[in-house]
Amino acid sequence: MKKILVTGGAGFLGSHVVNLLRRRKAYKIIVPRQKQIDLRDLKNCLNITRKVDLVIHLAGNVGGIGYNQANPGSLFYDNLMMGVNLIEACRLNAVKKVVIVGTICSYPKYTPVPFKEKDLWNGYPEETNAPYGIAKKALLVMTQAYKQQYGLNSVYLLPVNLYGPGDHFDPKVSHVIPALIKKFVDAKKAGEKQVTVWGTGKATREFFYVEDAARAIVLAAEKLNGLEPVNIGAGFEISINNLANLIKKLVGYKGKIAWDTSKPDGQPRRMLDISKARKLFGFQATTDFKTGLKKTIEWYIKHGQG
Repeated sequence: MKKILVTGGAGFLGSHVVNLLRRRKAYKIIVPRQKQIDLRDLKNCLNITRKVDLVIHLAGNVGGIGYNQANPGSLFYDNLMMGVNLIEACRLNAVKKVVIVGTICSYPKYTPVPFKEKDLWNGYPEETNAPYGIAKKALLVMTQAYKQQYGLNSVYLLPVNLYGPGDHFDPKVSHVIPALIKKFVDAKKAGEKQVTVWGTGKATREFFYVEDAARAIVLAAEKLNGLEPVNIGAGFEISINNLANLIKKLVGYKGKIAWDTSKPDGQPRRMLDISKARKLFGFQATTDFKTGLKKTIEWYIKHGQG
């Protein structure tokens, strides 16, 4: 039986990865809790990686545009130190394989669409994303250097924006889909005539259902070997304006949308080229976007988190 450590395994994406691994029944899974184990400390990382075969690193300090603007220093430090210490601990404890899950925020601000892995280094990230994105991208360099010098077997995945049941709906940290769902559901309940949305609505995003993302990560852990980063996503693009109107319709909200153009749009466009994931380990997303949104809305209405 393989022993697998999933950092961030109790979080939004991590809980889906852990559930999928548990269904395999061939693994013993360890999920360290953030409140008990600070991964920014090398000693803690050494303790939790001892006698582990596979590490899937999902833990991170993350949030939406507002959170990124307010916390650039801690986003850089926390994400860099967690990853650096974990990878070093994996080397020292001779862990057989490490899966590092990066972020689309690492791509340059003006990357040609669809984003190809070869363009990852062709410019500086969008400014509000840069501290988080660069910290995560540094871990790619570290895994490649550790493979070259120490033979550490690792893979590096670049997921696009995630959404789905169990997402974070707290406005202080939420990303765009949970933020919009909360706004429209709450406005409908309160009978408000208008919902204000950040930005111009012109920016585009690709969204990746969390269960599909978990399947991609587990498939990569089982089948992928190699030093090059690999995109994982759903392979489509939608404007924030169209997204807001779609969520408004699915929620059944009848009021107006007001765009607060004093707030940032973030990166102008985002969509991944996902052909490498299909070719290297046979991954293809299967969840229809409207179906995924409905499930996420239903979850929020039932649980009312945030």
